[in-house]
Amino acid sequence: MNAAETVSIYASRRRRLAEATGAGVAVVPTAAERVRNRDSHYPYRFDSHFYYLTGFTEPEAVLVLARGRSILFCRERNEEREIWDGFRYGPEAARERFGFDEAVPIAKLDEEMPRLLEDQPALYYPMGADSGWDARAIGWLNAVRAKVRSGVAAPERLQDVRAIIDDMRLHKDVHELGVMRRAARIAAAAHRRAMQRTRPGRAEYEIEAELLYEFRRNGAQFPAYSPIVAGGANACILHYVANDAMVRDGDLLLIDAGCELDGYASDITRTFPVSGRFTAAQREVYEIVLGAQRAALETVRAGRAWNEPHDAAVRVLAQGMIDLKLLPGSLDQALETESYKRFYMHRTGHWLGLDVHDAGDYKRAGEWRTLACGMVLTVEPGLYIRAADDVPQALRNIGVRIEDDVHVTESGYEVLTAEATKSVDDIEALMRDARARD
Repeated sequence: MNAAETVSIYASRRRRLAEATGAGVAVVPTAAERVRNRDSHYPYRFDSHFYYLTGFTEPEAVLVLARGRSILFCRERNEEREIWDGFRYGPEAARERFGFDEAVPIAKLDEEMPRLLEDQPALYYPMGADSGWDARAIGWLNAVRAKVRSGVAAPERLQDVRAIIDDMRLHKDVHELGVMRRAARIAAAAHRRAMQRTRPGRAEYEIEAELLYEFRRNGAQFPAYSPIVAGGANACILHYVANDAMVRDGDLLLIDAGCELDGYASDITRTFPVSGRFTAAQREVYEIVLGAQRAALETVRAGRAWNEPHDAAVRVLAQGMIDLKLLPGSLDQALETESYKRFYMHRTGHWLGLDVHDAGDYKRAGEWRTLACGMVLTVEPGLYIRAADDVPQALRNIGVRIEDDVHVTESGYEVLTAEATKSVDDIEALMRDARARD
């Protein structure tokens, strides 16, 4: 896709938002730069809503849609700051490069906004997201209200613009899916590399380094989130991110890691044996989780409800817990009492896109949302068997999660992350071949 086609996609999104807001004014700021400590900043990451509408990655920028025009407020060129911090587009170049109707120096935002809001029925902006922006919006409105005696009317309604953009972002277009497929391939290669490089006695952070190396060398700008590299009992901690223990022979290693490419996230979890071969108990648990994922995937298709993959996975997992002697009673009892939540306590997926937990509601008017073509979700069942007196010895401290990124298509689904090795036989073969080359 060439630059002109990409610009056209962003312009089309802005037109759709303008149509949704009608005669109102929409204001979408990007994220602020954040100080990490002293003179050091966190790596800059733009606001996802702003980027979705603009493709513009610089800080100190605001998109305004008003009176049928798209206006970018951004930093001016500054030779001294560019020597220190790098290139800036400046308003004129940004207008031409990104297809805005107008571009104005960011320093003029507070001066221009009251004029743009005059006689407009509504202001759409990210209400409550940032107290500083809330105060600025109130200031603009008060400046308009101060002109009431001269016949100028201020907007009567304030609405959260994010609700509209969330619905837009939920349905991925061809450009987005292309980026997400590339992000998925990079992350899948990183998981294969981690399997190949894992050896007993290595530290979890050494395996994490293999992931990060593969991400960056293939062009991904960041990890999409802090990687989880959890060996043995650590795999039963859902958000374990210390990654500082040694991986031991006989343990499983659970890795939950994805990369961010051009703003879009991938999100993969794989679990594999440090030794290169599953024990009988580990294999039994793994196959239950894999079966739960297969059952969930079979319900992913346009027209089905969001909760159906979760419900399908839970049935398989709960029956597996009963078969493993982890739960007493029948499947119906386990489902009714939710006793399965002792070993499986999270949902089976989430939306995926510019954010790892991406924009979009899961329910509408109390009903689960219906899946539609272009939506992308994760499917990630798991079993987390912490050590306890009533848990069979062979099953203690086994944590397994299997997660893939899934695109809803007209005919069913597409697993974007299918290149990440997943079956027991394929995992063992990949690890065996890697060790044979040592």
